[in-house]
Amino acid sequence: MRHVASLAGVGVKTVSRVVNGEPNVSEATQLKVLEAVRQLNFQPDMHAGNLRRTGRRTQTLGLLVGSVANPFSGAIHRGVEDAASAKGVAVFASSLDDDPDRERGVVSAFLRRRVDGLILTTAGKSQAYLQPELELGTPIVFVDREPVGVEADAIVCDNADGAALAVRHLISHGHRNIAFLGDRTEIWTARERRRGFIEELGRAGISIDGANVVDGLYDEVAAHRATEALLRGPNPPTAIFSAQNLITMGAVRALRDNGAHHRVALVGFDDVSLAALLDPAITVIAQDPQRIGALAAERLFARLDGDTTPARSYVIPTRLIIRGSGEIPHDA
Repeated sequence: MRHVASLAGVGVKTVSRVVNGEPNVSEATQLKVLEAVRQLNFQPDMHAGNLRRTGRRTQTLGLLVGSVANPFSGAIHRGVEDAASAKGVAVFASSLDDDPDRERGVVSAFLRRRVDGLILTTAGKSQAYLQPELELGTPIVFVDREPVGVEADAIVCDNADGAALAVRHLISHGHRNIAFLGDRTEIWTARERRRGFIEELGRAGISIDGANVVDGLYDEVAAHRATEALLRGPNPPTAIFSAQNLITMGAVRALRDNGAHHRVALVGFDDVSLAALLDPAITVIAQDPQRIGALAAERLFARLDGDTTPARSYVIPTRLIIRGSGEIPHDA
């Protein structure tokens, strides 16, 4: 705060008033202080007094996931929380909703509270804005998606390989007209799963020209609508690869609504609730989100304890769970 005051040419008390939103500070002075805050990457320390008494750790972590309503994110949260609670550390969690502005806003809020480290999923095109915080020694671990613009530990699955496995499985049951239902292409995992789908078709000698590839499906409703359009279109698929769990549920509902659930094969990426109880039960490419969360917490605590080895990505393998929907043969 003294550095901010010096750069802005004001007193420390004036800086305190500005960053705490107190009245009786002129607009011109506020602008000078805020510009100094920006240049110095200053984050108000909401727990400074406590930190002086507790060895400079708050015993808290910040966790930013895609959506706490999504079972995949919930399992990551559970993995992080189990590891953190064993060390007496509390976890502050928030949803990203795939919004870059929300990502930066929540990260800033966590940092103002001086969490000991961050575990986060990304939404923005670049995470270079976190470089100053990394240089200050705040450990950051990325989950589910690789970071861009910074070097930090990341815990991900092999999305392209998992998608390719799904396509190979459908091809092995005679399918060549396989539709792809994907999430928004600005999301790294969505692009990787699309890449795995297309590359596996190519390896099998199946042309992607005219293939049913639908991107930008952000929820069950959009997936339901897209699946119905494919089923009623001029080139209805004999099989579907749905590249995200909420998309899978929308596809399942559309198949059932159109009486096609025993005729069109389906493999989803990510497991879904009650998948084994449906008819047919849903074949999936399953990740291990709880393991992803646990390993992310493990890496974060290692960094806090002084691990200075180069940042790296840790890849958790996927697995095919055969249940019935993916084994419907062509012309069933």
